[in-house]
Amino acid sequence: MPVIQAILSEMDQEAATTKRVLECVPEEKLSWKPHPKSYSLGQLALHIATLPAGVARIIAQDSVEAPTFQQAEAKSKAEIMETFAKSLGDAKQILSGIDDTKVFAAWTLTRNGQTVMSLPRIGVIRSILMNHSYHHRGQLSVYLRLLDVPVPSIYGPSADENPFG
Repeated sequence: MPVIQAILSEMDQEAATTKRVLECVPEEKLSWKPHPKSYSLGQLALHIATLPAGVARIIAQDSVEAPTFQQAEAKSKAEIMETFAKSLGDAKQILSGIDDTKVFAAWTLTRNGQTVMSLPRIGVIRSILMNHSYHHRGQLSVYLRLLDVPVPSIYGPSADENPFG
């Protein structure tokens, strides 16, 4: 089995959970922030929604200049859900074109022409595409808790949902 197939399987499994968390986002609270330095709920949810395709596009390249990043505010829950579905589909299509030779080949991030990091592409897939998404999904679950929105089970029971009970 090509390595990328294992990654795509994990993406499918985690996407179902991410979708369930995104579905909990209350549309009337999109501009809410837990702290002035934090993303708003809408920004965080839209960031999670755009991550798969955005990261897959840079992973497909051998070298990328560090992008400047400004997160847009979601206008609606429908925008978040539609963006996530499209982003996930685009990411899977892009990643499907990466063979085992390319998955283990070096990928480099530069800033102003200087190397910031260079590592095998599989490391970038794990750390930036996968783990980075899980990190933000965890943040989103905290936002939901602070807004007194029931938090779905992610890797096990939450205080609001127990898939095992």
